[in-house]
Amino acid sequence: MITKGDKNQARLKRHLRVRKKIQGTTERPRLNIFRSEKHMYAQLIDDVKGVTIVSASTVDKELKVENGGNVEAARQVGALIAKRAKEKGVQQIVFDRSGYLYHGRVKALADAAREEGLEF
Repeated sequence: MITKGDKNQARLKRHLRVRKKIQGTTERPRLNIFRSEKHMYAQLIDDVKGVTIVSASTVDKELKVENGGNVEAARQVGALIAKRAKEKGVQQIVFDRSGYLYHGRVKALADAAREEGLEF
């Protein structure tokens, strides 16, 4: 039987394998996501400088979501991160799904960010 800890270890291994290959720059920062059971978090990171440019999550007071662990909440986080990125002058990004499957909440966040004008 596969436990939750085993799944997370496999996800972290996938994440590290992908992180060897992708890197965010000032012109094209990395959109990193984290998905917990109750919330979704997204950050635009400049790996060259080692700084977070903008962030958004279901915990933000601006969103006012009842349940942060569903597809609609992820869609709202994707739209908010794209809006904040545009305010900082960011158009193109590198998408880092952090080892999660591109499905459900992860896909909803990415699609919403694309619809708001971010280019992957």
